[in-house]
Amino acid sequence: GDMLREAVQAGTEMGVKAKAIMDAGKLVGDDVVAGIVAEAINGPACAKGFILDGFPRTVNQAKILDSLLKKQNVGIDKVINLHIDDELLIKRVTGRLIHPASGRAYNIFFNPPKVAGKDDITGEPLIHRGDDTEEKLRTRLQEFHNKTTPVLEYYNSKVANIKADDKMDNITENIRHALDAEEKKK
Repeated sequence: GDMLREAVQAGTEMGVKAKAIMDAGKLVGDDVVAGIVAEAINGPACAKGFILDGFPRTVNQAKILDSLLKKQNVGIDKVINLHIDDELLIKRVTGRLIHPASGRAYNIFFNPPKVAGKDDITGEPLIHRGDDTEEKLRTRLQEFHNKTTPVLEYYNSKVANIKADDKMDNITENIRHALDAEEKKK
C-alpha cells in the first residue's frame, strides 16, 4: 500500500498507470503492483537489499515479481513465514486497543492498560478498530491462508518457517538466524 501511494505521488511510470486505474474506480492488477515493487527495489534505498512485507500475496504476483527481478539480476533469497495458531492470533487482534495519537498498542488479554480503556502515558481513550472483530478476522484469515499457502509452496526451498507465538526477542533472533544462514550460502 505504501509503495503504491509513493509511486502515484512520485509520478513513476507504474505510479501513473496505477493512478489511472484507481481513478477509474478499478483495482490495481498484479502486473502493476509487481511493477511498482520492482521500481522501488531498483532505487537507491534497496541497493544493499530489501524486505517485502505482505507481498507477493498470490502465486501470480510472485511469478510476475520474479520475472521483473530477473531482468534486474535480482532474486528473492529468503521468504520468512511467521506462523502462529489462528486462535491465538484471533485473541491478539480482537483484544487489541490502540492509542490513536501515538500508535501505542495494548491487548486486553496479554498487555492490558493500567486503567481499562485508557492510555498508560496520557490517560486518553484507547480505541478498538472496527474491523478487529472475530467474524471479520476469520474471513480475512481464510482468505490469507487460501492465497499464501500456494505462495509458500511456490517459494518452497526459500521458506523459513518462524514460530510467531514466542517472545519478540526470540522471533527476531530466529529471523536473523534464517537470514544469516542464507547469506553464508552466497
